Amino acid sequence: MPSPEDIHDKHLTRAIADINELCRELTHCEKCSHGRAVPVIGSGHPLADIFLIKYRTLPSEASEGVAFYGRAGEAVMKGCQKLGIDSLLLYGTNVIKCSTAQEEEARENCPQYLVRELMVIQPKLVVIMGEQALAAVNDMDFPLAQKLEYKPGEIQPFTPTTEALITPEIDTSLNDQRRKTRFWKAFKVLGDWYESLPPY
Repeated sequence: MPSPEDIHDKHLTRAIADINELCRELTHCEKCSHGRAVPVIGSGHPLADIFLIKYRTLPSEASEGVAFYGRAGEAVMKGCQKLGIDSLLLYGTNVIKCSTAQEEEARENCPQYLVRELMVIQPKLVVIMGEQALAAVNDMDFPLAQKLEYKPGEIQPFTPTTEALITPEIDTSLNDQRRKTRFWKAFKVLGDWYESLPPY
């Protein structure tokens, strides 16, 4: 009979293969007219407990091809350190994968990639940053998902196995002290959620 470690290793191997395949598809995506822009892939652990979702890809992320590269990623990492959360538990991605994609086209085409990311990673918690990201999550066709409300700082049920935490949008929040305070007030709930997890 396989041990829990063997089962975990098999899941991890499969998740890595699935994420790599998704990244290959995304890199060659031509669904939108985004010129020479290369879509930005998610970053983090392929079996992360915490799945971070921003709405739009920034130029800093596009230049490196990785989601949460730059100020937002650094801020999240520092915040998680303060909350005692291991960065290996995180995976971050954007709803809109290309920085130059037209909004209407991208809203139609990008969420299918987000659905697949969620299905591969199977997180315990999704952290949805901002009202646009929340609207996109509510609009996507994800199995057994419940509609979420914009209630920053509240844990809500998302699927039978995944909860959701809504926060204000991070990128604009970092430019304004009042917005930044509101963001961190909501994000800090992640620490309480993490402490309540049963030990592995």
